Parts: sequence; C-alpha cells; structure tokens
Amino acid sequence: MRAYPVKSLYEEMAFIAYHFHWPHSDLMQMEHHERRRWCREISSINRVLEGTPSNPFEI
Repeated sequence: MRAYPVKSLYEEMAFIAYHFHWPHSDLMQMEHHERRRWCREISSINRVLEGTPSNPFEI
C-alpha cells in the first residue's frame, strides 16, 4: 500500500481551506477521495464564476 504524498495532501488542504475556510482538523479527518471531490467542486465553481468552460475543448 502506498502512502499519499504529503505535498499533495497539503495542496488539497490549502485549496479547500482557502476557499471554504474549513479548519485543519476537519480537513485531516476527510478521506482522500472526499478531499479530491471537494477540490473538483471548488474548481467547478471557480470556472462558472470566471465564465470558462468546464471542458477545455469547448469553444
């Protein structure tokens, strides 16, 4: 079993904390797949607010 890279863990946590202001303890308790899901959702919200397509191949 591979350990999750610490750098990636902190990048995900910082991304979620920056946008949603969730505390460190809550982020540390999340499973990897749940943190990744929240990162995707935040990115989706940002794309809508910026007016950029969700699919980079859309014109």
